[in-house]
This record gives sequence, C-alpha cells and structure tokens, in this order.
Amino acid sequence: MTSTFQVDLHGVVDLLARHLYSSPRVYLRELLQNGVDAITARRGLAGEDAPATIRLRPLPDGGLEVADSGVGLTLAEAGELLATIGRSSKRDVELGTGREEFLGQFGIGLLSAFMVADEIELTSRSARSRPDGEAPAPVRWRGFADGSYELTEVAADDPTVPAEPGSIVRLRPRRDMDHWLAPATVTALAQDFGSLLPVDLQVEVRLDLDDGTPGPRGSSAVDGDARTVWRRLSGRELPWQERHATPAERDAALTRYAEQTLGFTPLARIDLDIPVAGLSGVAYVLPAAVSPTTPSSHRVYLKRMLLGTKVDDLLPPWAFFVRCVLDASALRPTASREGLYEDEVLLATREALGAQVRAWALATLAEDSPAGRAFLRVHHLAVRALALQDDDMLDLAARVLPFETTEGTGTLTDLQAALPEGARLLWTPSVEEFRRVAPVAAAQGLGLVNGGYVYDADLLERISNRFPRWRLSPVTSSDVSQALLEVDPLRELEIAGTVQAIDAALAPQDCEVIVRAYEPSVLPAMLLHDRDGDHEREARATVEAADDLWGQVLAELSGPARSRQLVLNDTNDTVRSLLATTDPQVREAGAQSLYVTALLLSGRPLRSSEATLMNGSLAVLLDRALRPGTTPLEENR
Repeated sequence: MTSTFQVDLHGVVDLLARHLYSSPRVYLRELLQNGVDAITARRGLAGEDAPATIRLRPLPDGGLEVADSGVGLTLAEAGELLATIGRSSKRDVELGTGREEFLGQFGIGLLSAFMVADEIELTSRSARSRPDGEAPAPVRWRGFADGSYELTEVAADDPTVPAEPGSIVRLRPRRDMDHWLAPATVTALAQDFGSLLPVDLQVEVRLDLDDGTPGPRGSSAVDGDARTVWRRLSGRELPWQERHATPAERDAALTRYAEQTLGFTPLARIDLDIPVAGLSGVAYVLPAAVSPTTPSSHRVYLKRMLLGTKVDDLLPPWAFFVRCVLDASALRPTASREGLYEDEVLLATREALGAQVRAWALATLAEDSPAGRAFLRVHHLAVRALALQDDDMLDLAARVLPFETTEGTGTLTDLQAALPEGARLLWTPSVEEFRRVAPVAAAQGLGLVNGGYVYDADLLERISNRFPRWRLSPVTSSDVSQALLEVDPLRELEIAGTVQAIDAALAPQDCEVIVRAYEPSVLPAMLLHDRDGDHEREARATVEAADDLWGQVLAELSGPARSRQLVLNDTNDTVRSLLATTDPQVREAGAQSLYVTALLLSGRPLRSSEATLMNGSLAVLLDRALRPGTTPLEENR
C-alpha cells in the first residue's frame, strides 16, 4: 500500500521561519529579494523601462509595509507559490523566466517573516493579462503563525491593493519581536542588505519639524508636529566600479569604503575580476597579522543583494591575510542564502580568486619597495603558507623571508653570504634544538637556521628538496660534533675511564657522552638530538614487543645508538673539575646536573622524571659541599 506523508503545516512554518535562518534580521532581506525578483520578472515581461521601486513604510501599529512594482500575482500563481511549501517552482513557469535570473524563493522567503510577525498579509495586482485581454483580479493572501492561511480575490478598486501592478506585504509584529520592525532597525537592515541593489529602494522616515530629526514612532503627518519623507537607500554603482578622476581618488574612495564596511584601514588593495562567474570586487590586505586559523570572513553580494558579512571558504586557506568585498551572479547560495553552496562553480571561483591574490603577492614581493616590505613584515606567515604549495612563491620566499639564524634574523641569502664559499646551510626542526646548538654553531662558524616556528620546518625541507643550490639540509649530531675539536690523545687517555663512567650514568636517559673542546668556553655542555637515534630507539622498542622470530630479525637491523648526545666542553672549568674528581657519587651527580642544565638551556620544560633527576643530583652535590671528606654512605654507617 502506498501512502502520502502527513505534514503538520504549523511545524513546517516553524521549521522554515525559525530554524532555517541564523537570525531574525534576514526577514527583511527575504522580503527585499522577493521584490527584486518580481521586478526582474516584470522587466522580462515589459522591458527594461518597467518601474523598479521598493518602498518600506513603518506602520502606526508597529508593523511594516513592503511595496514593490514587480510583476504581481494572479490567484492561480498565489495558490501555487504560497500554498504549496516545498515546490521548486521559484516562479520558473508562473513568472515566465529562467531560474538563474532569481536569487530568492518567494514562498519560503515570505514565510521567513514569521520570525518577527504573527500575521503576514500580501495583496497583489498582476501585470499580466488574461487570455481574453482583461486584467486579472487583484488577490489577497493572509497567513498566520499557526500554519493556516486565507487566499481570495478582491475588488480592483480596493484601497488596500496597489493601484499599479506590484505587491504589498504587511506584517503584524509578534509581541516579543516588535523591535525588529522598529523604523530605525528597518532602515539599518535595508541599508545593509540593499544599498547596492539596482532598484529604487526607499524607506519612509518621520521627521520632527523643529530640528529635522526622526520623530517618535507612530507620529502622524497630519497633526502639525511631524511630517514624513522618503529616504533613498540604493541606486549607487558598485564601489569598485565607480569612476574617479584619478587613481589616487579611487584609492582614497575604496579605502574609505573598507573603513566604513569592514572596520579597518587596509594595508593594500587587490582588484578582483572573474567575468565567467559574473564576479567583481576588492580584496583588502589586513593591516595587522592574524592567525592562520582565524576564519576568513568576507562580505559577499549575490546579484547585488547582500548574502552575508561573514562568508567563509571563499579563498584558499593560505589567503587568510585578506578580506574581500565582492558581488557575483553565478555562485549558488545555500538554502538559507547566508552562505555559498560548495559546487564546481565555487571551487573554480576559489581557485581563480586565489590566483589573483597570488599574482599580486608575487608582484609585490618581487621588487624591493616600501609596500613589499610592509606586507612581508606583517604577513610573512601567509607568504610561508603559500610557499609550501607554490614553487614560484617558494623560490621568492627563499630569497626574501626572514628566518632566525646564528647570524641574527635575516634571509637565507644573508646567511649564505656570511659563510665561507661553498659552506652548507643547516636547519633545526625545533626551537629547542636551535637553542641547544646555536651558541656552539655560531662559535664554530656553522650557518644554522631555526626551523621551529610555524611552517618553517616544512618550508626549509621543501627548499632543500626543490632548490639544491641553497645547499640546505637538516642538522645532525655529527654535523656539530665533527665541527668541534677533538681533545689531545693523551688527554683522551687520561679521562677515558671517567667518561665511560659518566656515559654509563646517563645511559638510562638515552644519552651518550663525548668530550670535545669548543667555544664558548663558558658553556659546559651541549645536548644534541639525533633523529637517527630516535629511529633506533623505536626499533629497540619494537624488538622488545615482537615475538622471538621477528625480534631476531629486527635486532639485526637495529643498533645501540642513543637518541641524544651530551657533548662536554673540555675548555670549561666546571667540566674539567668533574672529569678530575675521583668520587663516583659526585661524578654521577655532576653529570646528571650538566645533562639537566643542557635541557634547560634549550628552553624545553622538564618532565617529572628529569626534575626528579635534578633534585637528586643537587641533593648529593649540596650534601658533599656541606660535609666535605665524607660520603652519604659513610654517614649512614
């Protein structure tokens, strides 16, 4: 048996009017869009000279009247559009024009007014003629928040219907939402949504005759204390398409527009133009740096009606340094018309917009100019993000991006120029490792780059792979240790036993100990991190967890390497005293203290086990300093 769904009209109205949209403020946009679509349809019927007006008039009882000079509705059209929720007609047949000409959905759009109204009344006079040549009778549709409605024809001379073709919508406010219909709110919303519409949008404003300011709501034009005037809100060109006498005047005008609409003075401006999408606009470069995770909210108009002021996903993720204001005709809105539908057109538009922003960035950075330096200083993170996926920007970024290096903050070009001919540039994958190695690397003349900041490690690795001319590679323990001076062979024999004992004391920390002579001499020890040693440690852990057969195979592939290497400085007095001591407890505690100190110098916080290690070593050293000549073991006897 086949059955049809039972639809609760009240529930559908509640769903559409209260849950489809993010805010009640969009009710006015939907009413404006209905008027614009009706005007578009009338122009298709009568030509471009057809009247194009929308009038907003606050009513004395707190309601609102929205009148348009559009094509109007017949009884049949009103029944089709307003009584059948969910039909995807959108005036396709009734209004005699294609779907792409319209942005709104008349029936659903009108229902959005239930967010602020308990009752909606639509009276309409059609611009069409019946087959017999006579004008169809005007109609009145009255809908109620409980889901019921009335639809009737009315007399042609009824004073409540338009005198000419068009429609009038009247809203009776809900008690708790009447502020959305207040004159000041209506004017502000109409200005926001409709200021760029290609129609004559006006709002009735009541003026006090004494000072010319708006009078109280409900004041009458016949009491001699106030009068009403019509204030035009639309009719201007798109700001970026307005003509100006000079480029400087255009720059100043578009800067003022950004300040008024976006709330900031832009660092720069990028003109946007994608004819295939019917898109034009401006991308404004933010005056201050923002996080890459900050939503890139843009102001988007569709067919010159404001879609939203916080539309995201319009540009590629790397373009987080700009905010756009644009108008398009080929993009599709979502059901609530507060965002963009993710389809092939949006994907192509996003790529094209990204290409135009990219072209501007490349051209700006390619020459040494105040604009380029200012952009790089503020938005170097965005340049890094783009360089990760664009070889042209990568090549440019390698020459202009600042990095923290052993020579100070500078570019790879600066660092390369400061090194001997043919020397390699090394980089660390973390800030901690850079801090561990940098003092010694600088003293030994090694060129070291800090890759520990956002994007830098990936960026440096990509430069290493794509552009061998930079001779750039990640630093290893051997790079640093090989640059240090070996101790004298006799000295090495003299301290061999002590070094072996210290090495055994730090073995539980997965740390190997070697002794070298290096500058600066005030640095007692340096901790190197060996990524190859990390791999060996992972392999050993796998061996321990594997069964006997696989354990044997893996054991043959893995070695005894440790992931960290503590390089003691034989030119440091503290280290020489430690190597000279014959007390095993002092030697072990001193080695542990040097190990933890090297960790702290890297800027890395101590784990609980390392803090415990330091506390224990300090306790031994303090005890020995306070009670010379005895050991804790002797005292316990």
